[in-house]
Amino acid sequence: MAGDVIVGVDLGGTNVRAAAVRGGKIVARAVRRISGKAAEEVVLGEIFETIDEVIGGEVSGIGIGVPSVVDVERGIVYAVENIPAWREVPLKDKLESRYGCPACVNNDANAFALGELHFGKGRGYRNMVGLTIGTGLGAGIIIGGRLYSGPNCGAGEIGSIPYRDATVERYAAGQFFQHEAGAGGDVVFDRALRGDAEALRLFHAFGLELGHAILTILYAYDPELIVLGGSISRAYRFFEAGMRERLKSFAYQHVLETLVIAPSETEDAATLGAAALCIDAAARVRELSP
Repeated sequence: MAGDVIVGVDLGGTNVRAAAVRGGKIVARAVRRISGKAAEEVVLGEIFETIDEVIGGEVSGIGIGVPSVVDVERGIVYAVENIPAWREVPLKDKLESRYGCPACVNNDANAFALGELHFGKGRGYRNMVGLTIGTGLGAGIIIGGRLYSGPNCGAGEIGSIPYRDATVERYAAGQFFQHEAGAGGDVVFDRALRGDAEALRLFHAFGLELGHAILTILYAYDPELIVLGGSISRAYRFFEAGMRERLKSFAYQHVLETLVIAPSETEDAATLGAAALCIDAAARVRELSP
């Protein structure tokens, strides 16, 4: 599949992005706003139109990452964030019926992890976690070079673990800044860039909380690499010290000597990750072939 064209699609709450990928390089891309409050078929049509813009001929597969829970085997999408009409959408069937090629559907954090594995910092690793830090906190788990979604696409839902008076993502994602400062993480980031002392204090406190989430990941999955993505990850320089301070409580300190934690540097990570869903699926088929 490496020489074939794969279409990667990233469905967000306000935009849909699509890219045609050949040999790990994007050869065409498109983006458009979606009518998030519209009917299911309206949004689906907007996704089709975006894909149509990047398809120049036959494609070997279409991968799509969505911010929701997915029945990965059947490609059914449930309760997409910010798209109320998408409660139960057989997206895999609809894509395959329209385009006549295999389609792979998974959540956006899983797609991000695969994108890093194949196109980013994860190259050369077999056990890693892709951690997306935006409004919420999601994780994609790679074990033995393959994505592990779990039977219900629930593996890696670190943000949903109960913590203090809420959940982990209340403290280790963008929600932290809304609760602590009444402002978005982007606003606090801009203040930190200007050297604002309170913003810098907030990011250090955030790093301590993210460090707690990473401790959970270390005990649960023992990865070689953790790649940070999502909007908050660009502030890595401001929260790294707090994060590493919290990691000093990890029971197996020698593990930290080889563990790599770093922000993503992959351009178009979301669409490349969606395309990587097809690469992962094709590899699984080859492994099962006699």
